[in-house]
Amino acid sequence: MRTKTLLLTAALSAAGMATSMAQTPVYSVNAVGYVNTALVKGFNLISNPLNNKATDGNVIKNLFAAVAPGSQIFKYNSTTAKYDLATVNDFTGEIEGPAATMTLVPGEGVFVNAAAAGTITFVGEVPAGDLVNKVPKGFSIRSSQVPQAGKASTDLSFPAEEGDQIFTYNEATQKYSTSNYSFGAWDTEPTLDVGEAVFVNATNAKDWKRTFNINQ
Repeated sequence: MRTKTLLLTAALSAAGMATSMAQTPVYSVNAVGYVNTALVKGFNLISNPLNNKATDGNVIKNLFAAVAPGSQIFKYNSTTAKYDLATVNDFTGEIEGPAATMTLVPGEGVFVNAAAAGTITFVGEVPAGDLVNKVPKGFSIRSSQVPQAGKASTDLSFPAEEGDQIFTYNEATQKYSTSNYSFGAWDTEPTLDVGEAVFVNATNAKDWKRTFNINQ
């Protein structure tokens, strides 16, 4: 399995090894490491691929401290069908606004409207064990809880059902591609990269379950 090989190979790498490749995971032997996610200028739909268990480690203002001044972070609220906003102050560089103190945990996602291209480095643990990602009915932003790349259902176990839609966002074109699940299959099964989030329009609320062990 490609992802298993990636994780096991990476687990043998030195914890301090740097990487210049966008969205490339590097792990230490205890499955703690980092993921570099490249941002284009404009909108990026991304996730937090690792669980930072430090105090306030998964809080937006800490995760996105390196984003360029003037940038914006939008966290979608499925209950209100609106975005909560955080903005990077042009003068102080501080991240301010309602979304600044919200958390972004593996399995969720946000839009980052970057004022300039750059890279975010996420640090933390690889989620493992019996994982459950709650997907509400209707629209939400979701991602794989495990930092793997692959097809949404085939590789990442997204529990698709009749009428579901997944919208992947192309940062280069700043446009969506739509995948529809009907008659028991995807018309085009969406593929997620490490650190990528997608918009899900779910017919019903569901649990996106994974059982993952890095040593398997």
